[in-house]
Amino acid sequence: MTHPIARAGLLALVLVVSGCALTFDSTHLGVPATMAEPAPGGSAATGTPFRVTKHPVFLFWGLLPAGQPNLEDVLAGQVGGGTGIANLKIKVRSRWSDVLVTGLTLGVITPRSVTFEGVIVAR
Repeated sequence: MTHPIARAGLLALVLVVSGCALTFDSTHLGVPATMAEPAPGGSAATGTPFRVTKHPVFLFWGLLPAGQPNLEDVLAGQVGGGTGIANLKIKVRSRWSDVLVTGLTLGVITPRSVTFEGVIVAR
């Protein structure tokens, strides 16, 4: 009797852990992008810093994306020929309002906050 309950619990855990996964691919940007900080003693990247926050929404406990943040759209007006992105950081978090919406909808609607930070440098 406990085996079907354990299997159902394991299946639910797998679905919860795999939900809301975001994948970011910098190869589609068209400009060089690095996520690494310079080594100690190296020169820091100089250029125009940016910080943009987007709010994607997922449905059914994160299994279906209703709107995903697109790195190309975020940086489209800021990068061009002869530029690149250095020290790119992507932070995904849940604000208290995101948790509230998730709780009130019992996980049917799951918002997140994604922040892109970095420096636009001339190459």
